[in-house]
Amino acid sequence: MGTHFILVTIAIMALASTLVSASDPSPLQDFCVAINNSDVFVNGKVCNDPKLATADDFFFSGLLTPQNTSNPIGSKVTPVNVIQILGLNTLGISLARIDFAPYGLNPPHTHPRATEVIVVLEGTLYVGFVTSNTNNRLFTKVLYPGDVFVFPQGLIHFQFNNGKTNAVALAALSSQNPGTITVANAVFGSNPRISDDVLAKAFQVDKKVDFCVAINNSDVFVNGKVCKDPKLATADDFFFTGLLTPQSTSNPVGSQVTPVNVMQILGLNTLGISLARIDFAPYGLNPPHTHPRATEVIVVLEGTLYVGFVTSNTDNRLFTKVLYPGDVFVFPQGLIHFQFNNGKTNAVALAALSSQNPGTITVANAVFGSNPRISDDVLAKAFQVDKKVVDYLQAQFWWPSN
Repeated sequence: MGTHFILVTIAIMALASTLVSASDPSPLQDFCVAINNSDVFVNGKVCNDPKLATADDFFFSGLLTPQNTSNPIGSKVTPVNVIQILGLNTLGISLARIDFAPYGLNPPHTHPRATEVIVVLEGTLYVGFVTSNTNNRLFTKVLYPGDVFVFPQGLIHFQFNNGKTNAVALAALSSQNPGTITVANAVFGSNPRISDDVLAKAFQVDKKVDFCVAINNSDVFVNGKVCKDPKLATADDFFFTGLLTPQSTSNPVGSQVTPVNVMQILGLNTLGISLARIDFAPYGLNPPHTHPRATEVIVVLEGTLYVGFVTSNTDNRLFTKVLYPGDVFVFPQGLIHFQFNNGKTNAVALAALSSQNPGTITVANAVFGSNPRISDDVLAKAFQVDKKVVDYLQAQFWWPSN
């Protein structure tokens, strides 16, 4: 009996380790800026000395620059992954811009290590993905500017510009290095070639569940959300519209966050990624906050933003950058960060986050607006201020129904 229990325990641990290794390595420090030319081979990239890190290690410029689509398929993908931003190493997220000529195609392909979420910025796209054997169901949707669609990890998917004008999309992917396998190139253009006998006969793979569309009103509590029957899933479970719609910033901080997570797209359940739009009035602020379950990568669409993050104790180093349209910046998971519109016009940014439900802890609200209140004695000693200062701050952020 004891031996049987030990064997079962080992099997469970082995299964758990297999599931964990299916995603990018989890960070064990604030960040791990990559060294691209290291002779050491690891799962990911070797880290540079954190003391040598600068804000430029988390920065990329030019993502709003149109790209040349003069090629046979009429599309061009501009990746922003760990090769372009060394600070993305171990953080499990990346971006890409996709340009389409009229009737251009991003041909059927997979990302073996990432779920992809796209938002259309210009034009119209016909998109879809196919589930695995044996169902091979096709989910399709026509997307317009501001529409969002999810392609679950590892599934064959495509995007086709079915209009007479150019189209542009931004994609967020749940890996620092998602990989791309273009089906036609891999199967018929491998080096060396796959045997004609093999291709003629083809093959099948083991059946598995491709996604887990959430049920929001379930009485069962799990880590994430309960799944509905996959046979009942539709393309609308992976769809959101309106992300390019300007939002009201008439509030004390002058900003508004529009989340697109598992609450808005039920098909994001278990897929480890989400989006958000952030609108800023002139001099508006997305105040210092953390995402306990996600790294955030933002790209500025309009205006100018002064952004930054602070490393953990005991260094508490501040990394800052001024961002212009097309600039990209990374905020590592769990670190306090902010975005401030330091211009006289409105600003807009899109954010990708490495969790279906990243969570947000706004520092001032959590510390001075908790319910019930944190003791004056605790806060006065923590911030080394008089209790009257604490009382004043709590009055700004606390009300009985918060």
